[in-house]
Amino acid sequence: MNNLNLVKDVLSKEIAKEPIRKGFGRGLLNAGKINTNVVAACADLTESTQMSLFKAEFPERFVEVGVAEQNLVTVGAGLAAMGKIPFVSSYAAFSPGRNWEQIRTTVCLNDQPVKIVGSHAGVSVGPDGATHQMLEDIALMRVLPNMVVIAPCDSLEAERATLAIAQDQRPAYIRLAREATPIVTSQKTPFEIGKAYIYKEGTDLTIISTGTMTYQALAAAEKLKKDGINAEVVHVPTIKPLDEKTIIKSAKKTRKVITVEEGQVIGGLGGAIAELLSEKQPTKIIRMGMQDRFGESGKPEQLLEHFGLTAKHIVLQAHHITM
Repeated sequence: MNNLNLVKDVLSKEIAKEPIRKGFGRGLLNAGKINTNVVAACADLTESTQMSLFKAEFPERFVEVGVAEQNLVTVGAGLAAMGKIPFVSSYAAFSPGRNWEQIRTTVCLNDQPVKIVGSHAGVSVGPDGATHQMLEDIALMRVLPNMVVIAPCDSLEAERATLAIAQDQRPAYIRLAREATPIVTSQKTPFEIGKAYIYKEGTDLTIISTGTMTYQALAAAEKLKKDGINAEVVHVPTIKPLDEKTIIKSAKKTRKVITVEEGQVIGGLGGAIAELLSEKQPTKIIRMGMQDRFGESGKPEQLLEHFGLTAKHIVLQAHHITM
């Protein structure tokens, strides 16, 4: 899998797992140690979003705004206007779900470097059900001018991404999952805002994934080997701005693309890739993700299977597109 220092056996039952949000918590703490202008605010979910590490270390640089997500981002915008680098966190269902207008007007319109942290995104939130399974956040944030949109694949990448956006002057949104998911990267795996990475080279089709689905894409590629299908896996942690060069090059080589995401394909990663390829490299494409419907209550693994977001389902679609 190139020289990206990835896990050697993605199919191993012993693969380490950790919630992606824990990597964010460590990254924010380290960002705070590096730069005293880094501050944080939360909407009464400090433990859940893992801002608790920062709060414990820098209580004078932390603000608890309570259950007031609209106020959360406007406070963040004000802090940014005064030269601070604010991280503001809540569940993604509430931020950007409840406060999109405030993000648009006070953050993006004024081009303030507020970092929006949306935790507990995707159907893998589980039993909390459709109200808390935020699936539209990538689409909502991708459409905003000036906004950077990032969905790390594991906790280690989340840690690196958090440090990266802390050093970037643009508004940014980082999407975090609730449950423990496989760790496929290492401390040496590169991360750069705006870069996509070829996690596995192939010639027969391209699987483009983001967030938690990159593990599923890698697992599917390993299974496809046995069927004689050589799949390329392109991990896209930065959905905006897209790494157009890497994506177009891979699509041109394989001429078949499957996108995979734990969110709505309309306006999400699938939408972004379809827009790009239709304009610059027309390619046969299948978009896997939530197909214009809400989630349901259940165990995370049951929901991923129910909505076709596992390696098994990627394999089935790969066979279909390569027929």
